[in-house]
Amino acid sequence: MHGPIDRLRQAAERRAAAGLTRVLRPRSPDFDGLLDLASNDYLGLCRDPRLTEAAVAATREWGTGATGSRLVTGSTRLHHELEEALAAFSHSPRSLVFSSGYLANLAAVATLGRGGLVVSDAGNHASIVDACRLARARVVVTPHGDVGAVEKALAGREEENAVVVTDAVFSVDGDLAPLGALSEVAVRNGALLVVDEAHALGVVGESGRGAVHNAGLAGNAHIVRTVTLSKSLGSQGGAVLGAPEVIDTLVDTGRSFIFDTGLAPASAGAALAALHILEEEPDLPKRAREIALALASTARELGFETTEPAAAVVPVVLGDPHRALAAAATCADHGVKVGCFRPPSVPDGRSCLRLTARANLGSEDLAVTGRALAAVAGTKVTA
Repeated sequence: MHGPIDRLRQAAERRAAAGLTRVLRPRSPDFDGLLDLASNDYLGLCRDPRLTEAAVAATREWGTGATGSRLVTGSTRLHHELEEALAAFSHSPRSLVFSSGYLANLAAVATLGRGGLVVSDAGNHASIVDACRLARARVVVTPHGDVGAVEKALAGREEENAVVVTDAVFSVDGDLAPLGALSEVAVRNGALLVVDEAHALGVVGESGRGAVHNAGLAGNAHIVRTVTLSKSLGSQGGAVLGAPEVIDTLVDTGRSFIFDTGLAPASAGAALAALHILEEEPDLPKRAREIALALASTARELGFETTEPAAAVVPVVLGDPHRALAAAATCADHGVKVGCFRPPSVPDGRSCLRLTARANLGSEDLAVTGRALAAVAGTKVTA
């Protein structure tokens, strides 16, 4: 019988043989001199002096940490101001700030779906998958974007409580969920619709108010939105947006809210500054989408499989994980840092590069990216 460390070592060897080893690579502030097409900084705000100054000001006033959970000492006036701003910007009745988008998803799905039926899209983010497991509910995973399968699952249920959950913009493929149709199905079957707007807030719709707002569904009581502050808003943290009854339920019973330390003041201040910038510069989201379309067009012209991006995410599908790793290294050799996604982040046979657009990229950046992808297209890799 092998000991526990031997079993872990053997599992690591199997992952290495399959091309699924992951390595932490600390970077420099300038991404080691590479053009950044890997981060989620869609609007280029992470290093914006206005956010930096807001984070510093919040730290000087409130200190380096929230000092406790939100229900003890971790709710400051700054948190309240951010929650009001998020709700107003997104045209939602209320919002509740968490220390990460992951925890916001855990709270929304696990709390609202508890003991009932949760219907989840097969392409949903890992945080949603984990939330489904924590809900202690019956979970039905439907084929990606299949509204008919969602309706069938809801209509045939015995549980009174039901939640449908979907990404708004899917984190790897970059496509948009059929929110209008899902909303109609949810209403017809007495279910809540939870929409993860992590990759939509700040990029999709008017002034980046998100996919729910863009679909004309903002403020509907049966729709609950989760967002992250760590992508377009260039900060850290997450939030749930919804009806007062939803927010009150999460405050009273949401475990990942009740038992977690509140968001650091610096992150709250930076996110609040980013919302102000979006109000003042409403063309930033459109610019990010235009860059994404240009990246997808370049990839397509070189013969790669990709999608028509709904936001800032552009996949370049390569299939084999070894090929994806080699392609990412080739891009780095040509001056571009890209994401490399392999199972279990994507299904088997769908390993890919993930390019993320930023609103502050220029024509020369696109040209450099085109040359890097052209080098990948000409590279043959033996696994």
